[in-house]
Amino acid sequence: MRINKALAAAGVCSRRAADELIASGAVLVNGQPAEPGMQVSANDEVTVEGRAVALPLGQRTTFTYLLCNKPRKYVSTASDPQGRRTVLDLVPAAHADTRLYPVGRLDYDSEGLILLTNNGELTHRLTHPSHHLPKTYRVSVAGPVSEKQLQTFRAGMPLAEGDKVAPVGVEIIKGARNGGDSTLLEMVLIQGLNRQIRRMCRDVGLEVKRLVRIGQGPLKLGSLRPGECRLLRENETTALLRDSGLAKPGKD
Repeated sequence: MRINKALAAAGVCSRRAADELIASGAVLVNGQPAEPGMQVSANDEVTVEGRAVALPLGQRTTFTYLLCNKPRKYVSTASDPQGRRTVLDLVPAAHADTRLYPVGRLDYDSEGLILLTNNGELTHRLTHPSHHLPKTYRVSVAGPVSEKQLQTFRAGMPLAEGDKVAPVGVEIIKGARNGGDSTLLEMVLIQGLNRQIRRMCRDVGLEVKRLVRIGQGPLKLGSLRPGECRLLRENETTALLRDSGLAKPGKD
């Protein structure tokens, strides 16, 4: 098996992240720096940043899928050089020994659904531009929102930095009654641009007060409280793997 795919199967990271680790010299195979695209077998000794990795070659791997409700002031990375709290600090003690990684990003000041897993191939699929599943957000913005602003979102728009945003589904859930109130929007994104919603709102003159991700593909945040995590149900796992192209279509 190719080294990047083997590391992903072992739950170390995504294939893309594995390629970066290999390029940096952090991956050794039998004591020698790994080469991009090299093949490894169950007899090879592999280490990542000095830590031995058991490659699940020729055996069935058990994966863990945790759905978490990220509060504000947490970073959605496995570690943070600034010492801030990460989403891994939310992992229940029962799964503390499982090497989990967050799938994608959610801003430091944003809240809501984030998936943690040791399935590196799924992480690769869900973070690759060609496999993005729709993400649903509830966004509170200051003041009223005009029909012109909504149509700009729905039509797709260029951002100030030059990025082109695909059309975004948006509806008003609760309108502002006067200039001092907030408007609650529901927005559905099919892209994964960095801070996309905040940048879109900025460019049409809206101030984001609160941003919560409530869905990703078949996954829904539901009544999960901020800071809590739970295992995916069997039907959720089946639907997620199917929608990401890792399982054949069929009934849940």
